[in-house]
Amino acid sequence: MKNRLKVLRAERDLTQEQLAQLCGVCRTTIHAAETGRAIPNGDTIFRIAKALGVPITDIFVE
Repeated sequence: MKNRLKVLRAERDLTQEQLAQLCGVCRTTIHAAETGRAIPNGDTIFRIAKALGVPITDIFVE
């Protein structure tokens, strides 16, 4: 599934490590989500959206 996670994170001047810390996950989780190698579970997606200050629907694209 394609997403805008990397763009949204960069717009907020956050590193993968910083976003991971805000979300309570490891950096590899953020990296895997950004590259499309893995889809985070619902709780993690919610925490990512909250940390970025966007609705979940703004993260994922078709």
